[in-house]
Amino acid sequence: MILLVALAVVVVVVGATFVISVRRGRWDLIDTVWGLGFAAIAVVACVVSTGDLALRLTVTAMVVLWGVRLAAHIHRRNRGKPEDRRYVEILGNAKGDPRLHMLRRVFLPQAAIMWFVSLPVLAAEHGRVTALTYAGVAVWLVGLVFETVGDWQLARFKADPATKGTVLDTGLWRYTRHPNYFGDACVWWGVYLTACHSWLGAATLASPVLMTYLLAKGTGKPLTERHLSSSRPGYADYVARTSGFFPLPPKRGTRA
Repeated sequence: MILLVALAVVVVVVGATFVISVRRGRWDLIDTVWGLGFAAIAVVACVVSTGDLALRLTVTAMVVLWGVRLAAHIHRRNRGKPEDRRYVEILGNAKGDPRLHMLRRVFLPQAAIMWFVSLPVLAAEHGRVTALTYAGVAVWLVGLVFETVGDWQLARFKADPATKGTVLDTGLWRYTRHPNYFGDACVWWGVYLTACHSWLGAATLASPVLMTYLLAKGTGKPLTERHLSSSRPGYADYVARTSGFFPLPPKRGTRA
């Protein structure tokens, strides 16, 4: 039952986003709604679930705080700027109706991923607080800090005219090329740990694995680095000395 409820939430959220995007003639709204979709799933799951109230509220708060913060950040980042280059490229490869092309290539895959990645949330809502709950909250907090601080440092760096055309290699960005993606992965591993109070929750392991793969190997890190390698002098040196995902000290013998 809860799986169907979550699926219904995804259909409503992504469907409404698609309709609005068609009317606007712009597609990057789905990036803002990404986090809000998970937040909506968590809230609905909390209402209809019968697990321990403390755990339900904890998991819901974890997902909502992450989702709303991410949505606000992406909205501020995209406001007043042209369409995201990813969607421009996808539209450039469209054959036939571009709306159906975007529906197949962007919205339906994101809807499926949103539902699948949310499985630990649904499982966690039906349990009780255990030691794994505290461990999950700790991992989630590390992820949220990395995302929030990393995004803030990058926004400040981009807003400084003196750094235009250079590479951010200070703060968290000194230890990982993608503190925001690393943080995102930690958030979902933290949520997964809260679901591990039962074998059913533990069986949702593929959900954080998929999210981590997408961030580190799929549509996250590789696309970002491909663009930066061709547009930022010195980025190759930064790649050579800085961890690609997990935070590590810069490699010796290179400029820190």
